[in-house]
Amino acid sequence: MSDTVDNPFFARLWVAMSAREPESLRLLRRENLLGLSGRVLEVGAGTGTNFAYYPDTVTEVIAVEPERRLAALAARAAGAAPVPVTVDTGTVEKLTARVEFDAVVCSLVLCSVEEPERVVGQLYSLLRPGGQLRYLEHVAGIGARAQLQKFADATLWPRLAGNCHTHRHTEETIAAAGFSVTDARREWAFPAWVPLPVAEFALGVAVKPA
Repeated sequence: MSDTVDNPFFARLWVAMSAREPESLRLLRRENLLGLSGRVLEVGAGTGTNFAYYPDTVTEVIAVEPERRLAALAARAAGAAPVPVTVDTGTVEKLTARVEFDAVVCSLVLCSVEEPERVVGQLYSLLRPGGQLRYLEHVAGIGARAQLQKFADATLWPRLAGNCHTHRHTEETIAAAGFSVTDARREWAFPAWVPLPVAEFALGVAVKPA
């Protein structure tokens, strides 16, 4: 697939950040993949941080990562993964599948896509009936955190962080696409007092009706 992204600054930043993720975030990544089986689509694979956590009940992972530098690192990580992983260097918007997926995994990616409604709708179409969307995402906070997020999104944060928009109502977008959210909660990957717009995460399971 030939729709790669060239963002060298963000690629260098993400490589540094993913190598130093707090253990709290790694535990959330692992939990997000717990119990998966069958054929899985991972969107925005980055450097392949998730790959080591896939359970052996997964038969195949198609991992989409359009940033070419990150995709190269993801391909290297795929070689050490406990399940078969193929890295696709296109965008999910361009992806078509003759065989539907049993699950889709989104980890810190729906905050950065240009058209989240379109992307979530595409993910819905790629899932089999009864299939799951597993998500671990930056989402809109409340109170002072919300104001910080809005300020960050309106200034330099998206430019520095690969188009990340921290004040998105991602779970509402997922529900509006037709998914049924069956399990969801909020978790802090950093202490609540840390003045970061991305300290809080939403972790959840959404199901395409059978």
